[in-house]
Amino acid sequence: MPILSLKHISKRYGAIQALSGVSFEVPKGAVFGILGPNGSGKTTLLGIVTDVLKADEGSYSLFDAPPAASLRRQIGTLLETPNFYHYLSAYQNLQIAASIKQRPETDISRVLGIAGLANRQHSRFKTYSLGMKQRLAIASALLGDPEVLILDEPTNGLDPAGIAEVRELILQLAQSGKTIILASHLLDEVEKVCSHVAILQQGKLLLSGPVNEVLAREDFVELSAADNRALETVLSRHPAFGHILGRSTHLQVVFKQPVDPAALNAWCVEQGIWLNHINTRKQSLEKAFLQITNN
Repeated sequence: MPILSLKHISKRYGAIQALSGVSFEVPKGAVFGILGPNGSGKTTLLGIVTDVLKADEGSYSLFDAPPAASLRRQIGTLLETPNFYHYLSAYQNLQIAASIKQRPETDISRVLGIAGLANRQHSRFKTYSLGMKQRLAIASALLGDPEVLILDEPTNGLDPAGIAEVRELILQLAQSGKTIILASHLLDEVEKVCSHVAILQQGKLLLSGPVNEVLAREDFVELSAADNRALETVLSRHPAFGHILGRSTHLQVVFKQPVDPAALNAWCVEQGIWLNHINTRKQSLEKAFLQITNN
């Protein structure tokens, strides 16, 4: 049963087509990343799912049923920069959040513990680091123990330490069985945290599915010789040759099957080419993403 199923969702703001026929499903228990640059439609999509915005066309279902207020109460959301009172403690801020969300105040200690803030629950919000502030926002979203969390750019604006804190919390929540839907423009974070991903560009869905399939990266062999043009000609005759991934100081060559560097070096010598560099590497995540987006 998919937690969320989108069917041909479209949304326009005047002359701007924010979303155009977007369809995908979020499996139960997944950490599902909605990946794309700023302006790709990520926040608009989350706004529609949480009923903040209305789609112009298309439909969606929650928990395999038409969306309803009772179903949305099973979803915890963090859609914007957390808005807490700086002069109040974490506990006091969550008291206010629990009252607004009609969640039991008895749940506050539990969510502070999950977020790793129990020891600082009575400290004023203004004394918190950026990572702690974001973890408090996630704690607020956890009030009432929702089955699903929707997080819009949860690591946006954080320093590396804060990003690591939030990443570990998300992984911890995923291991507890929650389904997490997060929007992000950070490739590295999506690869480290998410099990599934949908890639948006200018409101259109390019690809969706398991991260290791959508963001698959090719292994390649980096080679060079005194004459790289002659080397390329020779390599094109290798039985396992696939294609040239890049040309610079070194050739970046993808083979159809794994090749042993020593055997490849010996084969080149037999063809009259002496290599001065050979190294096995993996394509960068950024390059794989740019290939997907045809940039």
